[in-house]
Amino acid sequence: MCSETKHKRKRGRRPKNRSSEATVVNNNTSPPATGVAADDVVFSVNNVELIHTTSPTSSSAHHRRRGRPRKTPEIDSSITKTLPVPIPPVPNGYAATALISAESAVARVVPSMDAVVKVFCVHTEPNFSLPWQRKRQYSSSSSGFVIKGRRVLTNAHSVEHYTQVKLKKRGSDTKYVATVLAIGTECDIAMLTVDDDEFWEGVSPLEFGDLPALQDAVTVVGYPIGGDTISVTSGVVSRIEILSYVHGSTELLGLQIDAAINSGNSGGPAFNDKGNCVGIAFQSLKHEDAENIGYVIPTPVIRHFIRDYEKNGAYTGFPILGVEWQKMENLDLRLSIGMKPDQKGVRIRRIDPTAPEFKFLKPSDVILSFDGVDIANDGTVPFRHGERIGFSYLVSQKYTGDSAAIKVLRSSGTLKFNIELGSHRRLIPAHNKGRPPSYYIVAGFVFTTVSVPYLRSEYGKDYEFGAPVKLLDKLMHEMPQSPEEQIVVVSQVLVADINIGYEDLVNTQVHAFNGHPVKNLKSLASMVESCDDEYLKFDLEYQQIVVLQTKTAKAATLDILATHCIPSAMVKGDAEAKRGWSDNSLFLLILLPFSWWDFLCFLCGWGPVCYNEILEVERLCNLRTLNKYLPGRLPYKSRELSNYHPTASVTPRKMAPFSAAVVMPRGLNKATKNGHFIMHSPCL
Repeated sequence: MCSETKHKRKRGRRPKNRSSEATVVNNNTSPPATGVAADDVVFSVNNVELIHTTSPTSSSAHHRRRGRPRKTPEIDSSITKTLPVPIPPVPNGYAATALISAESAVARVVPSMDAVVKVFCVHTEPNFSLPWQRKRQYSSSSSGFVIKGRRVLTNAHSVEHYTQVKLKKRGSDTKYVATVLAIGTECDIAMLTVDDDEFWEGVSPLEFGDLPALQDAVTVVGYPIGGDTISVTSGVVSRIEILSYVHGSTELLGLQIDAAINSGNSGGPAFNDKGNCVGIAFQSLKHEDAENIGYVIPTPVIRHFIRDYEKNGAYTGFPILGVEWQKMENLDLRLSIGMKPDQKGVRIRRIDPTAPEFKFLKPSDVILSFDGVDIANDGTVPFRHGERIGFSYLVSQKYTGDSAAIKVLRSSGTLKFNIELGSHRRLIPAHNKGRPPSYYIVAGFVFTTVSVPYLRSEYGKDYEFGAPVKLLDKLMHEMPQSPEEQIVVVSQVLVADINIGYEDLVNTQVHAFNGHPVKNLKSLASMVESCDDEYLKFDLEYQQIVVLQTKTAKAATLDILATHCIPSAMVKGDAEAKRGWSDNSLFLLILLPFSWWDFLCFLCGWGPVCYNEILEVERLCNLRTLNKYLPGRLPYKSRELSNYHPTASVTPRKMAPFSAAVVMPRGLNKATKNGHFIMHSPCL
C-alpha cells in the first residue's frame, strides 16, 4: 500500500486537485516504481469497470472554463477494440495483464446460451393411494442444454412420470417432441433426444469444464419463473462437498453457489468464465435463515451418468458400499479394537445382507483404505489441496459391476478383499423408477407395498411426522433380508358385507397368511389365489388377525371391483402371480363385423358383457395361447381396450371394422375359478 502524505492546511484558496496519472503495469515487472504518485488507488480485478480513455495529454490538470463544455473528441474504434487492463501484483509476486475483448466475449457466450433449451413436460403421476388410477395430468416447464451426440440433458425430476416432452430452442417459436433416452433417479439427470433434424440446425453442443475451485465465478442460465425469455444469474462457488440429492434420496458430490436458482432453472447449465459447462442446476435451499443458496450437479457426476449410458445402453445407477460405519475418533475405541497409532479407518456397524460385501466383510471390521486411498478416522479422504471429502466419493466414481480393493483390520490382522460393487436396494424404496404401484384386492382388502411415494401420498410431504412409527423405523434403519423382500400392508378396506368389522384397518403390515410368512406382494397373491382351505387368515401387526371364508371372499371380489370401477383385482406387473389360460382350455372368441355382433347377441339372447369381466378375462388370458389358435388374426394388446360398445364388448384400436369379443352367455357355461369368471366352450 502507498503511504499517505500529511499536508498542512494553509489559509486562502484551496489548491486545485490534479488528476491521477494513468500507470501501465508491465507483465514482467514486479511492484510499481517509486516514482508513482503516492495517492494512486490500488484496485481489485473484481471491481474493474471498462471506460473510454482519453488522449495521453489528459494527464495534465484541466481547468473548468465558462460557457459551453468542450466536446469530447471521438476515439477510433480500432484503438478501443482491445483494452489492456492492468492487474496489480498478487501476493506471490507475479503480475499479469488481462486482455478483455468485447467481441470475443460476445462470440464466446452467445453459442453457449443458444444451446440452452426450454423443456415442456406433461406429467401423469400414479395414484399410490388408489393404485388402479392415475392422477390428473399437469404441465411443467424447466431448462436443458444440448451436448454432443444429438442429446439434451435436463433434470430427472423435470420429466418424472412424463407423458409427453417437448423442447423449444432460444429465439424459436417451434416446440419439438423429444424422446427420453435415460432417467437417472439417483443423480437427478435425464437424457433426451429429438428425431427432427431441424431442431439440431444451428445449435452448437456445450463443452464440459473441470471441477471449479472455491470462489470461482459461475453463471446459471435457464428459464425460471418470472418471464418467458432466457434468464442469467451469476455468483461464485461457495462450497464443494457430498450433498444430499433430494429427488434421488442419495448423497453425491455437489456444488453450492450463491447464484439464485428458482423454479424453472432446473436442468439449466452453470458456466464458468471460459464458457464451459461446469454443472447442472437442480435444487436450492429455502429457509428463513438462508439466502441465495443454490446447488449444482458437478461435471464428475454428469460424466458418470453419460458414460454409464454409453457403456451399458441404459442407466444402471451409482454403486454403493452396503455397510453402515462408525467414526473411530475416540482413542479408547481404537485401542480396544487393536488399532496401531499409525492406523486410521472406520468401524463397520452393519452390513446389508443383499449386498456383495456381505460375503467378505463382518461387523466390527475396520475399513483402512478403499482402492489404495487411506481413510481417516472421521471417514474422509484427501480431495484436493487443502480439502477433504467423504470416502463415499471414491465409491461413487465406480460403476455398477466394477471391483474395488478394500483393506480391513480384523482381530489385529490386516486383510485385503477385491469386492464387486453393486447398486443399493432399500427395504422401503425411495422411488418406483417409473413403474406403476403394485396392488392386490380380495374381498375388499387392498394390499400394496410401502414406498416413499406411497408414504408421501398417504401423509403428505411431511410424512416423517404423520406416518406410523414402525414404518418410519423400517424406512430409516431396517435392511432387507432377501432381494425380493417387501413391506406389504393393508392400505384400506373397500366396505362390503363380507368385511364388516374390518373397515378401520389402514396401513397395517401383513406378517403371515395361513401360518406362512409374507415375503412380498407376489407371494401373498399367489398363496391367496391357490388357497383351498376353508378360511383365509391374515396375521397383521400388533397381533391383529383377519379371518374370511374362502369361497365367500373370492366370490365377493368381483362385485366389489365392479362397484368401485376397478378394472382388475391385481395390477399387471411384478406382483402378479404367473397364471394364464392353459393350452387345454378353449375359449369362445368371435371375430365378426361390429354390426353383425349386435344382431347375434339379439338372436341368442346374450346380455351385455361387463367391462370389468372383459378385463378380468384378458388378465387371465395368456396371449401366446391365443396367437397359437389364431395366428396373425388378433393384434390384441391390453392397453388397446377402449370405447367399448354398450351392448357388446371392447373395441380394440386399429382393428375396425372387426371386433374381438369375448362371448359370455348370461347364465350359460358360466363358472368361477378362485372368484373369477371363466368361459368354457366345447369347441371353436
